[in-house]
Amino acid sequence: MVETFACSFRATELDARRGIVSVVDRLKNMGIPDTRVDEVQIALAEAVNNVVEHAYAETAAGDVLIRCNLHPDRLWVEIRDAGVPFPNAKLPDGNTVKVDADTPLEDLPEGGFGWFLIRELASDIQYQRNLDNNQLSLCFEIQLTSEPQQSS
Repeated sequence: MVETFACSFRATELDARRGIVSVVDRLKNMGIPDTRVDEVQIALAEAVNNVVEHAYAETAAGDVLIRCNLHPDRLWVEIRDAGVPFPNAKLPDGNTVKVDADTPLEDLPEGGFGWFLIRELASDIQYQRNLDNNQLSLCFEIQLTSEPQQSS
């Protein structure tokens, strides 16, 4: 059986943070192990922050929709927005950049680290542009714990 839930919020830093926390709380209550929820949270935060910072960078903040589909052995997290598409409709590679440990913070290269994390944590990534919407889907392998936790 597939369990599904969704949430939407404005693409602002504060609303994105609240939306991600909402998704994380639901995943914990569905019986997903904490370590896997933490990994989903990292990937989700990176992806949603990219929407806030880049997809809506040149326009007024729009909406973000997150839909989760929990299967017995995997979780699909779909993120939709109406911002600008990825250049050439292609996701960034997320290559790592060799950086000396003594490099000052202000001299660190910008970009790429988030996509590296997303690619490391998700078992599958799909992106498509539908009319005026971006749809990013992230898949995570899951081994459910016993019973879902009761929300208080």
